[in-house]
Order: sequence, then C-alpha cells, then structure tokens
Amino acid sequence: MELKLPRPLADKFSGQDVALYLAIGLFTTEEATLGQAADVAGLSQAAFLRELGRRHIPIHYGPDELTADLQAVESLMTR
Repeated sequence: MELKLPRPLADKFSGQDVALYLAIGLFTTEEATLGQAADVAGLSQAAFLRELGRRHIPIHYGPDELTADLQAVESLMTR
C-alpha cells in the first residue's frame, strides 16, 4: 500500500513515523490487536508497548485478558 502525504507532512515525517502513528491509531480505536499494530509499526510487541507507554497511551487489558494470562501462567506452573 502506498500512501501519499501532503508535502508539508511528507517533509516532516518519515515512513517509519507514519507507520507508527497509523499503528497507534488502529490500536487505540481497537481496530487492530497489539500484535497487529506492532506489525504495522514494524516493531516487536515489546517495543510497541514501550512506545505506547512513552506516549501515555493505555493498553486494552481487561478481565478477559487477565483471566487468559492467569490460566497461561497456571498451566506453565503445572509442567
């Protein structure tokens, strides 16, 4: 996909910057998962999480995610 920005924006932002802003927008509107957004940004999930933290953007982590994580930890402990 090719995106053409108006000249003032194209001069101001690199392709990496634009990908990161797109990824953040998709993630915050819940159009993309953390993993998908990290892929769009060209970052690992850990690096994308650091970018979100640096910008004070909360992650979507609710009771369902907590339950899944606790089950995963529990299954690892029984091995």
